[in-house]
Amino acid sequence: MANHVHLIIEVETIPLFRIIQNLSFRYTRYINTKKKRIGHLFQGRYKALLIDGDSYLLELVRYIHCNPVRAGLVKNPDVYRWSSHQAYLGKNTIPWLTIQFVLSQFATLPEKAQKLYHDFVQSEIFEARRQEFHVGIFEGRIVGDETFSESALALAEEKRSSRYSLKQIIDSVCLVYEINPELLSVPGKKQPAAMARAIVAYLVQEEENRSLTDLGNLVRRDLSALSRAAGRIRERVAEGVEISDKLILIRKKLHQMSRSQA
Repeated sequence: MANHVHLIIEVETIPLFRIIQNLSFRYTRYINTKKKRIGHLFQGRYKALLIDGDSYLLELVRYIHCNPVRAGLVKNPDVYRWSSHQAYLGKNTIPWLTIQFVLSQFATLPEKAQKLYHDFVQSEIFEARRQEFHVGIFEGRIVGDETFSESALALAEEKRSSRYSLKQIIDSVCLVYEINPELLSVPGKKQPAAMARAIVAYLVQEEENRSLTDLGNLVRRDLSALSRAAGRIRERVAEGVEISDKLILIRKKLHQMSRSQA
């Protein structure tokens, strides 16, 4: 669309916020480099809805691909080049896009599946705006029946209760970097304490129930300095620098600590 993007993402072990964070950072850097500009590209936080794929996936795919028609950009989604619709029709290839599962819902043979998919989309190209795909059905964030919604909320509560404490984050980072946690509050930018402190800040920002303010009070650092340090780690992670290996080890330590203290 002209000023926003719709994505259907299947999430497994990596949290959605981390996926969007990485995607947003990489795309913003790409545009800023190409256009020779600086600053933010996207306004505001992304909005996400949890969708019951068994009941709504195909309808949602069709709804998104028909958005350009509802917006008056084209009269038929087949000619809109800025969506994945043409990839589903076999007219082009998008390397990172998975289309097989959706097409398999129509037929086993690719050509037949593409034809049936095309007929499915064409049958509702002038479908009106569906409120549930914008605000959800259950608690304003879930699209699914009551059973699916209650199960999803119960799982979310379970995950939320098992998030890591600030002490667990600090201890895990310091174990991997083989330093005493007390060094995080020592003045100066000496390595490896400075790097460990930056990674702690990065991990704290990933935790929905943790705050950089708490970390700042503990290590006697300014909030903005910790935020900048976390941003530098985020950049290195996005660029695939070797720091990712350390983070893998730290997350393993965190998982082990969480299980042993449960």
